[in-house]
Amino acid sequence: MMHQPKSFRFQLRFFALLFIYTCCCTFSLYLAYYLRYDFIIPEDVQIERWESLIWFIPFELLLLYMFGQFNGLLSYFRLPDLYRIFSAFTIASTTLLFLWFLFGGNYVPPRGVILADYILSILSITIFRVALRIYRERFLNSKSHTHTAQRVAIIGAGDVGATLVADLLMRRSLGMRPIIFLDDNRKKIGSHIHGIPVVGTPDNLEAIKNAYMIDKVILALPSSASQRIRKITESARALNIKAELVPSWHDIASGRIKASRIRSVELEDILGREPVKLDSEHIRDLLKSKSVLVTGAGGSIGSELCRQIAAKTPNKLILVEQSEGQLFQIEQELIEDGYKGIIFAVVADILDEPRMNHIFKQYQPSIVFHAAAHKHVPMMEYQPHEAIKNNVLGTDILTRLAAKFHVERFVFISTDKAINPTNVMGATKRMAEIITQSNQCLPDNKTNFMAVRFGNVLGSSGSVIPIFKKQIAAGGPITVTHPEVTRYFMTIPEAVGLVLQCATQGNGGEIFILDMGQPMKIVDVARQLAELSGFKPEVDIEIKYVGLRPGEKLFEELLYNKEEVTSTNHPRILRLKSQPQAHAAIQATATWIRDDLYHFSANDLKKRLQDFVPEYSPFIDQ
Repeated sequence: MMHQPKSFRFQLRFFALLFIYTCCCTFSLYLAYYLRYDFIIPEDVQIERWESLIWFIPFELLLLYMFGQFNGLLSYFRLPDLYRIFSAFTIASTTLLFLWFLFGGNYVPPRGVILADYILSILSITIFRVALRIYRERFLNSKSHTHTAQRVAIIGAGDVGATLVADLLMRRSLGMRPIIFLDDNRKKIGSHIHGIPVVGTPDNLEAIKNAYMIDKVILALPSSASQRIRKITESARALNIKAELVPSWHDIASGRIKASRIRSVELEDILGREPVKLDSEHIRDLLKSKSVLVTGAGGSIGSELCRQIAAKTPNKLILVEQSEGQLFQIEQELIEDGYKGIIFAVVADILDEPRMNHIFKQYQPSIVFHAAAHKHVPMMEYQPHEAIKNNVLGTDILTRLAAKFHVERFVFISTDKAINPTNVMGATKRMAEIITQSNQCLPDNKTNFMAVRFGNVLGSSGSVIPIFKKQIAAGGPITVTHPEVTRYFMTIPEAVGLVLQCATQGNGGEIFILDMGQPMKIVDVARQLAELSGFKPEVDIEIKYVGLRPGEKLFEELLYNKEEVTSTNHPRILRLKSQPQAHAAIQATATWIRDDLYHFSANDLKKRLQDFVPEYSPFIDQ
């Protein structure tokens, strides 16, 4: 079967809309005359009515066309369409009134007809469009899903809950039918939102499930209500009710995500951390119309950097990544989000200095976020050569290029493992911090070099959370190295948002640390993940202690004793100042690494690494 050309379908829709709008406007003007003259129209006025039709209807249709009402689909009708219809007929009627006063009431319809036509025209087109939308949403989209739809209770009768219900009612194909609202605000009980009643609070979930035969609860609660989310999730799980969560209001309001794109409750939703408030305007001012380069753009931190930076309208966003598979994924995601015109996906290894020089020369970045790194602690412990080469030499190459091409700001992503390191990864990150700081003292330097330290990021590549999830899915055991191991945790968007905030605060030479909240025991994290998956820890699923791995600490730190700590404009960010090391000595070290790196065994290399990072306590393999 041959498909009709796109232009033909467009023309067909245009003429269909022209016919429908003409009928509505003609009907409205005719009825306005009948109402004005009590349905007995004098013969001379009938002639006037025909004359008005000849020129006024085309004028109204022209205004509707100018306000974009011939481009959309009839059954897709929302408030912006109503505003445009209202504006078009307001201009048309105002023009008629102006002509009435200009010509003393001659050649144009009476004022009563003008007013009646104005109201009737808006009503007729709006009612027609709304009726088509209701037919599409309530009948066409629900025919095959009426009997199989899950009965859903929405917990949270606020803006997010209202948006979710509207989305679910429109998209019946999702197979979810909102039945009731539950809300902690008892004043809302008895009210209706989009026809769905608010019947009570979530505290008595068992009785509500039995009364309304609920299959699922969807939590439309703010991210700050972590303890409430946890309590409701536990209650739902005990009653064998599936609990899911709505995306954040920020994502819904920005248009990036539909409210109906619900997801399972995750660990980060119940951690109990206060959400970070960012100074978005300063971040936007920093990035707007700038050329921004991100290394490691395909990684968990790098990709989130790209997402948040792209939303701040830079002029260019250069994605540098060695893995073309990871680069392709983030490139396609950003294209789907509408950023095709500003992103440049570049396959490159940061250790390839000629290639990186070419990239800096071609794109002239104003701001560089350096997130590329080898960061898997146990793996790097047995391959210190690769950790030093990538984390130290890579940073050295990038900082020198940043200075050469007068980059405005260079932000290095570091880690809490760089403090008094006990593993190769942490020691190399500390060396990279020292390299970054040393460039600040170069003669004629025009770049603000800075570093940002933070702890474990939930869900990032190589973090403990994905490992635990995989072990839980396999039925256990969940392996924990030591019952007393504690770590700081942040979500990926939270950590990246604070990195961008740090970039607005730096004057050069600083290391910023993020307020990570209270550290958590890894075993407690394992227990919570097991509970979220419907298991009772150490009853349904085993937690097994396997001993500390080489280079692993019981507790992580965030700063050295010699570092001077000062506050910043943001309550969750601290600034550390210390005396930078001489750049010439750093370059001598880099030269040694380039020339003699593979002349040493792994153990000897760790000892040599200790010469440059004295606080490093290496694990020596016997």
